[in-house]
Amino acid sequence: MREFKVLLDNLAFGEGPRWHDGRLYYSDMHAHTVNAVDLQGRNMVVAEVAAWPSGLGWLPDGRMLVVSMTDRKVLRQEGGGLKLHADLSKLASYHCNDMVVDSRGRAYVGNFGYDIIAGASQKPAELVMVEPGGAARVVARDLMFPNGSVITSDGKTIVVGESMGHRLTAFDVAADGALTNRRVWAELGEGVPDGIALDAEGAIWVASPFTHELLRVKQGGQVAERIKREQMPIACMLGGPARRTLFLLTSESIDPDVCRAKRNSRIETTEVEVAGAGLP
Repeated sequence: MREFKVLLDNLAFGEGPRWHDGRLYYSDMHAHTVNAVDLQGRNMVVAEVAAWPSGLGWLPDGRMLVVSMTDRKVLRQEGGGLKLHADLSKLASYHCNDMVVDSRGRAYVGNFGYDIIAGASQKPAELVMVEPGGAARVVARDLMFPNGSVITSDGKTIVVGESMGHRLTAFDVAADGALTNRRVWAELGEGVPDGIALDAEGAIWVASPFTHELLRVKQGGQVAERIKREQMPIACMLGGPARRTLFLLTSESIDPDVCRAKRNSRIETTEVEVAGAGLP
């Protein structure tokens, strides 16, 4: 049994964790804030996003990128505020969500495809790639709720969690950022991948909210570790000084009203044997 410690609680809905410059950055989606917390639990608000913040990343020059979900935009940190980086409203089918940014500053952004909160019928969605200068284009289609994503250390492969496809899907990354050679990296059975994190052995930690599990999955689908949690695991990140601290963001609900009323989302940590690798 792994021991988890609560680093921070009283959040509305934690999402998009990213280890950066000695702190864990994350979106408190339904509180409309982007925050950073250190390993002592000292938390600060770094930005406010009215239209629900989600995925986070950084350009090579250190400016932060933030997904603004409901208006389907990517925002860029400029000075003390956020400015429009890319408008994805004509490219993304529904609310944008998670994002991974590569070493060149290209951002890969998923979206819901349909209104999951209202219980609408499932529809496939796109993965949109945003160039460092803000130009955007669709690089993959027909994904079932593309969510958490990771990029391998060599920058040649991206793995995307298809939440409603119950699988992890891999693509080769071309020199211009295009995605080719789509293939199933791992079938997850009943698992519903949300946020994911890659380790140095090539395994992927998968937060699976609807099965209340945190999984460590190897390519091909073998589950090397399965951890049941009381609250729903929403997202995970490998960080800390040696990238061996596994941060887990959990919540009781995905309903925005419940999340804002109860504020019982939290960030938990546990130490793992294999360090994080690649991006984010």
